[in-house]
Amino acid sequence: MGKASRDKRDIYYRKAKEEGWRARSAFKLLQIDDEFNIFEGVKRVVDLCAAPGSWSQVLSRKLYQPVKLSPEQRDGDLPLIVAIDLQPMAPIEGVIQVQGDITNARTAEVVIKHFDGCKADLVVCDGAPDVTGLHDMDEFVQSQLILAGLTIVSHILKTGGKFIAKIFRGKDTSLLYCQLKLFFSVVTIAKPKSSRNSSIEAFVVCENYYPPEGFNPKDLHHLLEKVGSPTGDNDLDCSSGWLEGPNKVYIPFLACGDLSGFDSDRSYPLPSNAEGSAYQSLDPVQPPIAPPYKRALELKKALNQGVRDIESLSIGP
Repeated sequence: MGKASRDKRDIYYRKAKEEGWRARSAFKLLQIDDEFNIFEGVKRVVDLCAAPGSWSQVLSRKLYQPVKLSPEQRDGDLPLIVAIDLQPMAPIEGVIQVQGDITNARTAEVVIKHFDGCKADLVVCDGAPDVTGLHDMDEFVQSQLILAGLTIVSHILKTGGKFIAKIFRGKDTSLLYCQLKLFFSVVTIAKPKSSRNSSIEAFVVCENYYPPEGFNPKDLHHLLEKVGSPTGDNDLDCSSGWLEGPNKVYIPFLACGDLSGFDSDRSYPLPSNAEGSAYQSLDPVQPPIAPPYKRALELKKALNQGVRDIESLSIGP
């Protein structure tokens, strides 16, 4: 698909380039905020799986830049934003980058250090695994990523804080919902208008973090397993089967975004400029600086050019 063709078929991809966002996913967080007002009163926020940085851009524009440009701004008033990812990304104003693993306890320690010993008001995560097309498999792997995010959340999120994360809807969504309800009094599944209807993607909006009394983050997975095995059996294969029938859980689901806004599944004609000439497609705002597929691209380019000594190519970041 050419750039102009994608600009026509994906209005949010086109709008992202026009408005300076690194990815179309920025609109998803903006629409979630429009519905849930997640940025109100936020001074410290963490963006998990942040690369290429579109959600960090939203955090910078909505939290950091308004305070910085305020004539009444004082030292210490600036919100603190920490972005975490295994991959490096280009700098963003007001965003502290940490290249690390969200499942590593040391990463949580680094975040707390940047917050001067305080905890975060908000944690967001737009991370997702490489999809296989097998929905059950993709849903399971994505749910495990969310639970990995919950591990670091239990260390860095303050009581009363909020957690926003991407999910893939499927037969075990009710299990994930019940697991999150152990730690948050309000859990809602949201579908932003910029997310395609054809996609199983949605976002879980968790509000009012309040872990169980006496909770130790080291016991997180043991506690989550009990949700999947409520009878207390020594069956570590968590399942949502018991949540059907008389125990059926009804999950709050909310569509986000202006009903009169752009339809993510619709094609829109390309605009022409004032002179009436053809539309010129824009390049992406910020391509990945060290994508995991860089080596594959180098190999393909080398084969196309007939390069024999492939091993001489650089494989570093």
